[in-house]
Amino acid sequence: MLNLIVLVPIVAALLVLLGAPARKTAFGAAVIQAVVALLCALTYDKSGPQFQFLQWSVIAAEWDLKYFLAADGLSLVMLVLTGLVTLAAVWVTPTIEKRPNLFYACVLFISGGAAGAFASQDLFFFYAFHELALIPTFLLIGIWGTGERHAAAWKITIYLALGSFVLLIGLIDLYLAIPETLRTFDMLKLQDLARQHVIPAAAQTRPYIFLLIGFGTLISLFPFHSWAPGAYASAPTPAAMLHAGVLKKFGLYGLIRVALPLLPEGAQHWSNLLLVLLVGNILYIGLVTIAQRRLDLMLGYSSVMHMGYIFLGIAALNVIGVSGAALLMFAHGLSIAALFAMTGMLRQRSDSLAFADLGGVGKAMPFLGAAFGCAAFASIGLPGFANFASETLVFFGAFKPAVNDALVGNFRIATVCGLWGVVISAVYMLRAYKAIFMGEPSKAVATWTDVVGAARVPVLLLIAALMIAGFAPKTVLAFVKPSVEALVPKTK
Repeated sequence: MLNLIVLVPIVAALLVLLGAPARKTAFGAAVIQAVVALLCALTYDKSGPQFQFLQWSVIAAEWDLKYFLAADGLSLVMLVLTGLVTLAAVWVTPTIEKRPNLFYACVLFISGGAAGAFASQDLFFFYAFHELALIPTFLLIGIWGTGERHAAAWKITIYLALGSFVLLIGLIDLYLAIPETLRTFDMLKLQDLARQHVIPAAAQTRPYIFLLIGFGTLISLFPFHSWAPGAYASAPTPAAMLHAGVLKKFGLYGLIRVALPLLPEGAQHWSNLLLVLLVGNILYIGLVTIAQRRLDLMLGYSSVMHMGYIFLGIAALNVIGVSGAALLMFAHGLSIAALFAMTGMLRQRSDSLAFADLGGVGKAMPFLGAAFGCAAFASIGLPGFANFASETLVFFGAFKPAVNDALVGNFRIATVCGLWGVVISAVYMLRAYKAIFMGEPSKAVATWTDVVGAARVPVLLLIAALMIAGFAPKTVLAFVKPSVEALVPKTK
C-alpha cells in the first residue's frame, strides 16, 4: 500500500511526460494516493508505536542500505496530509495553456517526493526523496509563476539547496558519531540505538546544530526564512499548496524522527538558541505579516510565522509538546493549503491581490467568503479547528518542558511570546478578511461569479478535515501519541 502512495504519483508523472493526458492522469494518481492513504489509516493498528505496511529490497548489503518503506502513526498522518493536499491541489488547478504535461508532472513529482520522504525508513532514501521535489518546485515557480517569479525561483532553489547541503553534512556527522560496528542507514535500527544512548553526549552537539540549521532552512526558521514568502506569493496555486502545506513539513518531521531521539543531549544543549530563533518566527515575522498589504505575501509570511509554534512544541522535548507539534503540522498543512487554494481562485478573477484593489468579495462570492473565513479562523486558532487543539498542546508542553530546570524560565518566556503571537495572527488575518470580503463590491468585483459545483469540493475537503481533527483531536492524536512516546528522549 505504501508503494502505491509513493510510486503512483512518480509513475504518473513519467507517463504524463511521455504524452499521457495530463490532467486526467494527475487527477487519477491523486485520487489513488489519497484513497490508499486513508485506507492505511483505517486499517492501521493504533495499539502501539509499531511500524506497519513494511516493504523493502536490499540495495547495498555491506552498508545496510535498502529501499525500505514503513509507516507508524506519525508518518501515516503525514501521508494522509500529503494525499489530501495533493488531491485538492490537482483539483483546483486552472487550465494550463503552457506545457501542461510538464506542469502536472512537476506537481506529481513534488507529491511523490514528499510521500517517499515520510514513508522511507532508510536514511539515504529519506533524504533522496526530498531532493526529488526541489527541481520541480523551481520549474513550477520559474515557468508558471507570477510577479517576480524568476527571482523567487532562484532564491528558493539557492536557499533550499544550501539547506539540503548543510542537512547532508549533519546526517553524515550523525552517521559517523555512531560506533563503527553499529552504523546503519536503517531508521528503525537507529531508533533502537537511540534507546541505548550509543552516541555520547559530548558528540551530539555538533551534528544536532547542523541538522537544526539544515532542517530549519527547509522549514523557514528565522533568520533562514526569506525565501518562503516571495516564493509562495509567486508560485502557481498547486505549488504553493504542496510546498507550504506538505513539503515544508519534511524538516519538522525529520527533527522529530531523526534528531530528537538520536541527539537528545544536543537538542537540550541548543535549546536557548532555538527558543530565540522561534520567537523571531512568532513575533518578528508576525509583525512583518501585519505590515503586508497583499493577500499572497501575507499568507506567505503567515506560514513562516506559524512554524515558530511547531518549533516550540518540538523544543519542549516532552510528549505533550511534540504531540501538539505533530498535530499542528497536520492542521497547518490543511489550513494553509485551503487558504492558498482560495487565493488562487481570487487570482483567476483579479490581476491584483492588494487589499486596496479588492473589497466586497463576500457579497459577490458568498461561498468563497464563508470558506475563506473558516480557513482563516482555523489559521488563527479558533476553537473547533485542529489548529486550536494543537497550539493548546504546544503551549502546555512548552510551559513545563522536559529540560534542565535552569531552562524552564526561558521556555515560559517563549510560551508567553507565543501567546502574543496568537493575538498578532488574529490582527493580520481578520484585517485582511475585512478588507477583501466585507463592504460593498466595486463594479468589477460585482461581476465575479462564485465558486460552484465540483469546484467547491477540494476546499470543503480540507475544511472538513480541519473540523474533524478540531472537534475530535483524538482522531489524529491516537496515531501520533504512541509514535511520539517512542521517539521523544527521556531527558531532564
